[in-house]
Amino acid sequence: MMQVEIKNLYDLSQTIAGESLKNYTYPWEVLPHIGALITAIGETLDPEEYEQKGEQIWIARSASVAPSACINGPCIIGKQAEIRHCAFIRGNALVGEGAVVGNSTELKNVILFNGVQVPHYNYVGDSILGYKSHMGAGSITSNVKSDKTLVVVKGEGVRIETGLKKMGAMLGDFVEVGCNSVLNPGTVIGRHTNVYPTSMVRGVIPESSIFKKSGEIVKKKE
Repeated sequence: MMQVEIKNLYDLSQTIAGESLKNYTYPWEVLPHIGALITAIGETLDPEEYEQKGEQIWIARSASVAPSACINGPCIIGKQAEIRHCAFIRGNALVGEGAVVGNSTELKNVILFNGVQVPHYNYVGDSILGYKSHMGAGSITSNVKSDKTLVVVKGEGVRIETGLKKMGAMLGDFVEVGCNSVLNPGTVIGRHTNVYPTSMVRGVIPESSIFKKSGEIVKKKE
C-alpha cells in the first residue's frame, strides 16, 4: 500500500498546501477538506503578492488570467500561473505556481501542484495532480462510478475503501496522460508514468511505467 501514500507520490515542497498534506496518509483523504484548506491558506497570503478577488478567491499578482475565465471560490491561483480563455474553475481549487489551466478546462475540488498542465478541454474533479504532471488534450478524470457506489482503490496488493462517492484520479509527480484518455474513479498513477493516448485507465498504476492498455503495463527502461 506504500505506493499509494502521499509521501511516495508527491514532492510536498512543490505546493503551498504541503504542510497540510503531511497530516494525511492517502491523498484522497484530503478531498473533503480542500475548501477549508484553501480558505485557511488564503487568509495567510501576503497581499503584496496575492490580490483577493471576491469572496475566498486569491490570485497571485504575477498570474495571467483571461477575462473570459470563470473563477469561483474558494480558490487560490499561484504565482506565474496561466488561466486561459473560457477556463471554468467551479470552486475548491488550488492552482499551483506556474500551472496552466487551458481553454474550456473545468476544475472542481482539486489540488494542482506547481507546474501542472491541464491545457486543452480537460475535466479535473475531486483529484490531486502532482508536480509537473500533464494531461493531454481531451483527457478527463471521471469522479463518480456509474452505479453510484463508494470508490475503492484497487491494484496489485492494494484494496482500500475510500468511503467517498466522488473521487477522480491521484497523479504522482511528472505523470504524462495521453490525449482523450479517461481516468476512472479511484485511479492512482505513480510518479514518472506515461499513459498512452485514448486509454481507459482504472486502479493503481505503478511508478516509472508505461500504460499501453488494460493488462499491458511495462516498466520504463533505465
